[in-house]
Amino acid sequence: MATTNDLKNGMVLKLEGGQLWSVVEFQHVKPGKGGAFVRTKLKNVLSGKVVDKTFNAGTKVETATVDRRGMQFSFKDGTDFVFMDTETYDQLYVTPETVGEAANYLLEGQDCTVAIYEENPLFVELPAAVELVIEYTEPGVQGDRSTGGTKPARLETGYEIGVPLFITTGEKIKVDTRSGDYLGRVNS
Repeated sequence: MATTNDLKNGMVLKLEGGQLWSVVEFQHVKPGKGGAFVRTKLKNVLSGKVVDKTFNAGTKVETATVDRRGMQFSFKDGTDFVFMDTETYDQLYVTPETVGEAANYLLEGQDCTVAIYEENPLFVELPAAVELVIEYTEPGVQGDRSTGGTKPARLETGYEIGVPLFITTGEKIKVDTRSGDYLGRVNS
C-alpha cells in the first residue's frame, strides 16, 4: 500500500477490482480553497486504455509489484513468442495478445523488457527505436527526391511502414517503435 503522495511515473496501481493501471503522469494540486488532490493520467496495463483520475491527497492506493526483466526474443513457437531471461537463461512463452504491436519490430536476438506480475507476462517493451532492413519497396524513379512523398516498404519482420521515396530495398533504417514512423537511414 502507498498513498497518492508517493506516486511516481511508471508505478503500477491495482484499482477497481484488481485491474492494473500504470501511472503515465501525475500532478499534485493545492487549490486556495478546499483540500489538496492529485490529478493522474493512468494507462490500463492490459488494454492500453488511458484515463484521467483524480484522488484526494493522502488517499491510500494499492500498488502492484511488477517485475521488469531484461529479456531477449529467441523465436516463435507456433503463435507464442519465446523470450529468454538474459540473467537466468529461463525461457518465457508469451502470447501474441500480450506482445501486441511490439511483434511488428521483433527480430530474433533482440533485447527488450518484459513486465511480469505474479508470474504472468503483462506487456513487452521495446527500445524507443530499432534498426531494421527494408525487405522490399518499389524502386524510386529518377528525380523522386522531393520532400514529403512516401511509399510503402516491407520491413524484414514483415511489417509495412511508409518511407521517403529515395529509400531502396536492402537499406537499413531506424524505426520508431511507438508510432511506426521512419526516423532515418542507418549508416553501415
